[in-house]
Amino acid sequence: MPAIKKRKVAHETPEAHSDAESTSSKQSAPEQVDEVAEKKPVTTFKELGLIDQLCEACETMGYKAPTPIQREAIPLALQNRDIIGLAQTGSGKTAAFALPILQALMEKPQPFFGLVLAPTRELAYQITQAFEALGSVIGLRAVTIVGGMDMLSQSIAIAKRPHILVCTPGRLLDHLENTKGFSLRSLKYLVMDEADRLLDMDFGPLLEKILKVLPRERRTFLFSATMSSKVESLQRASLSNPLRVSVQSENSKYSTVSTLIQSYLFIPQKHKDLYLVYLLNEFAGQSTIIFMRTVHETQRIAFLLRALGFGAIPLHGQLSQSARLGALGKFRSKSRNILVATDVAARGLDIPSVDAVINYDLPTDSASYVHRVGRTARAGKSGKSVSFISQYDIELWMRIENALQKKLPEYDCPKDEVMMLSDNVSEAQRQAIMQMKDYDEKKGNKTGKKFGKGKRSRDEMDQEQG
Repeated sequence: MPAIKKRKVAHETPEAHSDAESTSSKQSAPEQVDEVAEKKPVTTFKELGLIDQLCEACETMGYKAPTPIQREAIPLALQNRDIIGLAQTGSGKTAAFALPILQALMEKPQPFFGLVLAPTRELAYQITQAFEALGSVIGLRAVTIVGGMDMLSQSIAIAKRPHILVCTPGRLLDHLENTKGFSLRSLKYLVMDEADRLLDMDFGPLLEKILKVLPRERRTFLFSATMSSKVESLQRASLSNPLRVSVQSENSKYSTVSTLIQSYLFIPQKHKDLYLVYLLNEFAGQSTIIFMRTVHETQRIAFLLRALGFGAIPLHGQLSQSARLGALGKFRSKSRNILVATDVAARGLDIPSVDAVINYDLPTDSASYVHRVGRTARAGKSGKSVSFISQYDIELWMRIENALQKKLPEYDCPKDEVMMLSDNVSEAQRQAIMQMKDYDEKKGNKTGKKFGKGKRSRDEMDQEQG
């Protein structure tokens, strides 16, 4: 196993102090190495070593100052090192790997210079947009290759030999196996974004096949919110003498930003719809994401809220790719201010200015909770999250609080005011049930199946569960 040097940034301090640790490939204890004794805080992208054109691109994008992960990762990447980046969601990881790649590309332009692997289609499109915006000064050509889209049009785009490919693993492997003349033998940079999610979605075997056809002489960046044993194994298989950069809170594996105000509501399961409508009235005019556990409930709540006059739009894995991109586009442009979503929207998606997150259903693990609430309070902005806790969720909520290492306050919600909404919500529930019947029938006729799960093909693997 190659040695890994670690650099950590304390969550509470703006200065980037770093320690270096070197771990042996044997069973010996980690050796401490003092890499930097003292460092002045970096406040501009120029100080990181980026050229003027990219600094101007950052300014155009509205990046005022480097985030902690950018301050730590970019200088190391510019030194031609492999990097493992661990950071909270919303920390600016995309620019942390995109900017060094673009600078290297400007020095020695070539087709198929960089490959970015992402777990979901939406995240892949988002990364491509970031590359195109930052690389507009050099006429960057970037292409998104994901499942659910036409293979032929993607083959044509590949034949134009873009600089950057942003792909989900299944569809990339399809093209490597079937698209004539397509090879990544000259690739210079590989990025695996949301690596823990890539492995959670069972992409492991596909990643192994992809790594076998990539050149050994390359730079590799692995970015993740958490460092699991699976990610450790992937690191050993794909990186060479990497430096580990961590800007997570020192005292919690599952940390959230300080500008996020978190709370919970302990309510009966049968009254969840009532409390949801009450909260949305409280948050009127604010952009809100409501997280659900199932596709069926996501669609039902969207119908219910529309019946009550809310601008709600659903986002889940059983929508077509164009419908999912359309939903995200409407929410980003603020033509709809409520997004009802499964965990398809919980990871990596950069949706600016989300004011609130409501966990209608609790996620089944603490990491997913952190990623959900991380959709708000991004890039230094404030935000709030409220989680519904029913009589069936107490043990799960205690596990989440234990992982966060803090007790969260209860949201102040007067029961008598909530109950006054009963008649209107009951009528909306009735309408939603009727609409769901019609929706299920249309879906069944169109696809031959209703909501349900089955074995997913390679092409469907990047279509987030839910």
